[in-house]
Amino acid sequence: MTARNQTVISEFLLLGLPVQPEHQNLFYALFLAMYLMTVLGNLLIIILIRLDCHLHTPMYLFLSNLSFSDLCFSSVTMPKLLQIMQRQDPSIPYTGCLAQMYFFLFFADLESFLLVAMAYDRYVAICFPLHYTTIMSPRLCLALVVLSWVLTTFHAMLHTLLMARLCFCADNVIPHFFCDMSALLKLACSDTRVNELVIFIMGSLILVIPFVLIIVSYTRIVSSIIKVPSARSIRKAFSTCGSHLSVVSLFYGTVIGLYLSPSANNSTLKETVMAMMYTVVTPMLNSFIYSLRNRDMKGALGRVICKRKILFSL
Repeated sequence: MTARNQTVISEFLLLGLPVQPEHQNLFYALFLAMYLMTVLGNLLIIILIRLDCHLHTPMYLFLSNLSFSDLCFSSVTMPKLLQIMQRQDPSIPYTGCLAQMYFFLFFADLESFLLVAMAYDRYVAICFPLHYTTIMSPRLCLALVVLSWVLTTFHAMLHTLLMARLCFCADNVIPHFFCDMSALLKLACSDTRVNELVIFIMGSLILVIPFVLIIVSYTRIVSSIIKVPSARSIRKAFSTCGSHLSVVSLFYGTVIGLYLSPSANNSTLKETVMAMMYTVVTPMLNSFIYSLRNRDMKGALGRVICKRKILFSL
């Protein structure tokens, strides 16, 4: 019986967004524009950090990884959503659904860990400026990045393997625009208690612990500024932490509000809207925040353009 049930479902149907047919083309154009801005904005940040030697610092090492994570995070869901809206083809293979779930979890977790590394970097830069280069050595920075990638790999793999063991029977319609874990669990016709327990425990750890570490870092930063309450120190702290705080607020505000609230209180529309916030809007805004509000990035863009003009004039 179990083997038969597991072979019944070979694909799922994604309902996409709850958009009226007459507004479909408008929303398609909007989401396509947002996705292109996300890709181009984050690619620009990665290229500038690569080309400009002034940005070869720990903070921008983490930022380049964060931009790559944002680019991939949005690319996990947006191309399929755009395909559904354009071609009205909601089907996704069973293996493709699990793969999408894996990479969705992977890049969401990676962003969480990278934000912690960036918060620690800002803490060291403001509280221990004279020892910054010693503490934030290339070896430590590389270790933090590698650790982030390894931890996210194991966490995403754990949930994917637990999902793969479940049986799916007749109902294969997912009321979402991607293969969300909670939506898939509702379709399973086998016991999901282990999955739900692991989601609660690991989700709390992956979200709450990084968030607490970020709060602790900024508490120490504020405490350090209060001890030396000069206008210069306040401006320096705001210029170095403002962008990071904006990104942290966008990311954790939507994710914690959705996944740490009781599932019974979450309507399908609420889950869809909040998922759009952190899969589409947040990656797009991150690139704007770190490019338009960052003097180093704007300076790097100017230097790269000047170099290209000089090369072309020769």
